Amino acid sequence: MNKPFKFKEFTVNQDRCAMKIGTDAVLLGAWTSIECNPLSVLDIGAGTGILALMLAQRSSAEVIDALEIDDEAFEQCVDNFEQSVWADRLFCYHASLAEFVDEIEDKYDLIISNPPFYSENYKTDNSQRDTARFQDAMPFEHLLDGVSKRLSETGEFSVIIPFQEEESFISLATNFKLFPSRLTHIQGNPDSEIKRSLIAFTRTETTLKKTHLIIETGRHQYTDDYVTLTKDFYLKM
Repeated sequence: MNKPFKFKEFTVNQDRCAMKIGTDAVLLGAWTSIECNPLSVLDIGAGTGILALMLAQRSSAEVIDALEIDDEAFEQCVDNFEQSVWADRLFCYHASLAEFVDEIEDKYDLIISNPPFYSENYKTDNSQRDTARFQDAMPFEHLLDGVSKRLSETGEFSVIIPFQEEESFISLATNFKLFPSRLTHIQGNPDSEIKRSLIAFTRTETTLKKTHLIIETGRHQYTDDYVTLTKDFYLKM
């Protein structure tokens, strides 16, 4: 799991990050809309930096900032940025969200986050991985508060969370005047339960567009929808 992860246009080293690259990040990075042609992007809780790298590949945003609190992950993220062809557009801050919001006054057209969550309800003996994984490190309320302070008026915030957290997350977001505009439910296969929710929020209330995505029909038998979504990134798609 510590081997570099090679995508079509960039490579991500992950040996120093607690949270390895998974389907969640790739789904979010590919699904997030860039229709508003964002000039500035912020990735909260960057880890390896994969989301910022995906947005650098997909968009022409001039500023792509990332935020990472863990020392090792921060250093890895910086290295991954520097090794990419978009190094001049990518920057990682080593800070907590609260520190960042206090110190940086910039507003962003697009904010993206694959936040830690505790939905699996267990903790391991690896505290670094637990910090990356569990919501105690960055509670949803804290995340939404930071987003509401740094999202531009016409900006969009996109996130991936456990399906069972969807209702409470959307409800919490409305307290910060953030309203869902797009929602996609993710199923691993046609027989499995809905596992994740991809949600985009804006500052204006609109009709919610709902879609559904199944990843595979059998082991490594990927659906056309999933291939279409991720083919610009995965080598074998």
